[in-house]
Amino acid sequence: MNIFKRIYCRTFQKGLYFSLPFLPYREPNILKTNDEIVKVLKNNDVVSVLLVTDNGIRGLGLTTSLEETLGSSGLRVNVFDQTVANPTTENVENAVKMYIENGCQALIAFGGGSAMDCAKATGARIALPKKSLKKMKGILKVRKKLPLLIAVPTTAGTGSETTLASVITDSQTRHKYAINDFPLIPRYAMLSPELTENLPKGLTATTGMDALTHAIEAYIGKSTTPKTRKYSLVAVKAIFENILTVYQDGHNLEARENMLHASYNAGLAFTKSYVGYVHAIAHSLGGKYNLPHGLANAIILPYVLKKYGKRIYKKLWKLGVYANLFDKSVSKEVGAKIFIEKIEFLNSCMNIGKNISEIDEKDIPELAKTAEKEANPLYPVPVLWTQKQLEEIYFEVKNG
Repeated sequence: MNIFKRIYCRTFQKGLYFSLPFLPYREPNILKTNDEIVKVLKNNDVVSVLLVTDNGIRGLGLTTSLEETLGSSGLRVNVFDQTVANPTTENVENAVKMYIENGCQALIAFGGGSAMDCAKATGARIALPKKSLKKMKGILKVRKKLPLLIAVPTTAGTGSETTLASVITDSQTRHKYAINDFPLIPRYAMLSPELTENLPKGLTATTGMDALTHAIEAYIGKSTTPKTRKYSLVAVKAIFENILTVYQDGHNLEARENMLHASYNAGLAFTKSYVGYVHAIAHSLGGKYNLPHGLANAIILPYVLKKYGKRIYKKLWKLGVYANLFDKSVSKEVGAKIFIEKIEFLNSCMNIGKNISEIDEKDIPELAKTAEKEANPLYPVPVLWTQKQLEEIYFEVKNG
């Protein structure tokens, strides 16, 4: 990367970092039961609510209890269950239409990251009816209070219940982009391990690795704070201690709850400290090939960490020591390499592959261009890479 762009990127990132204490970050209030959701809605004089989910989650009956509780409490429940993986602008516009037609006054995002992204973007469009999602792309383009938003995660991975981001795919171009602004942070989050109990093993694995990616990228970046570093450390330790347990025994509610809180902490970490090239690459692949985000992150993560090299040895060593993966007597370099090996071990144990064969080599220059544009200058990555350097990662991820 040429010196002028490097200076621009780092100056931009420093500016954001120094502004952190003055920005309106907030943590969602945690709820534990459906009755607490009812109480929140009634305290806010809500009589009609839009529940945003997908047909798979609703088909499994996961929303039934909440729908019945809301209905028996005299609230009108309108369900938008057409959210797709990597939610689209068309999804959002259909949800907005249902919200308006039914006189809704609040949103409940019920599901994984896709449902939450869809609900957040729906709220943004309701708050700004004359502004397209494309014009909200980037940072601080919403700047208006959304309708009351409650997040109910059914996976322990995305951390979307804590974040200011909504990632949307353009229905026409398949371009995937993020909308980042403080009003998108949900006001409340219900963390219920029972909702994750019957999550398929594959989804348990990839969403858990998604949370691990959030925590690691937030920790190794250049915009960390004492609080975000602590969130990351706690999340990484909990994930290494619990992810194989929930993968092998989905009915272990204690481990499920630990993973939910790990995902929540990882979300709090990357909301302030951001992510990095793993996410930029994964977003491009999700937009182009509709590849599940958690799966892409899990596979890409070891490649990117290895590519960063010695610049992150000390930080990976600290993560590894805190997570009890090795003791302090191990050198920084050896510890960092053990840490990456442990990630690869988790992937192997949970049948997550080592490569993404769907990548078409002729698409790589455009994919890398998209990732570079997303990451630079926003993400405070340990090492700045050019489009050409990112292309090398795509080839490695494709071929394994």
